[in-house]
Amino acid sequence: MSEKKVVMFIVEGPSDEAALGSIMKEYFSNNEVQFVVVYGDITLKDYVSEDNILKKINEQIESVKKKYRYFHDDFIMIIHIVDTDGVYIPEIDIKEADVEKAQYYEDHIDVKNAKAIVNRNRRKGAILYKLRKTGKINGIPYRIYFNSCNLEHVLYDELKDFTDEEKQILSDDFADKYDGKVNEFIEFISDNQIAVSGTFQKTWDYIEKDRNSLNRHSNMHLIFE
Repeated sequence: MSEKKVVMFIVEGPSDEAALGSIMKEYFSNNEVQFVVVYGDITLKDYVSEDNILKKINEQIESVKKKYRYFHDDFIMIIHIVDTDGVYIPEIDIKEADVEKAQYYEDHIDVKNAKAIVNRNRRKGAILYKLRKTGKINGIPYRIYFNSCNLEHVLYDELKDFTDEEKQILSDDFADKYDGKVNEFIEFISDNQIAVSGTFQKTWDYIEKDRNSLNRHSNMHLIFE
């Protein structure tokens, strides 16, 4: 068994780890922190459904166990960070437009095929509901936290379609800004312009309402409480 216990993060992309990795490792310095990058939104993967999502999350845990030769009891927390991507907005706010990729705004989404996004949102919403109501996966404490409309919106206050290269530059700069300053990051992410107040479940109740999942919100501050 490892001398230190393991806190495992599941994030969507490499830039998420780049932005948050050093901050989380500083905060959880008494533990080993491992990041799993799923390269996209795991709730939208073709092989993922509401019925098998817990199994798929557990497979991520098992991959880390195997890679680092951990035992099951080494894990003390799974922290899953996701983008909301406007998943809960009313269907009327999903607008068909001459666009190749979905374009997100704080009051609507422009898309090529509105029906496809409506179906995407229903599927993703159902999976997120199951995950936010899940307290443990295979006996390991689990929590899923959101960034709305996405991580870049929360951290950099810009809602646009960044390239992967732009995301990496922004995340590296962000990590440098808060290097060795975890308390300043906690103050930033806890600011009432970003942080949704209330209990864990209440923050999810809030983000599910109206157009909130397009606006700049997060409940990541709860990681530090």
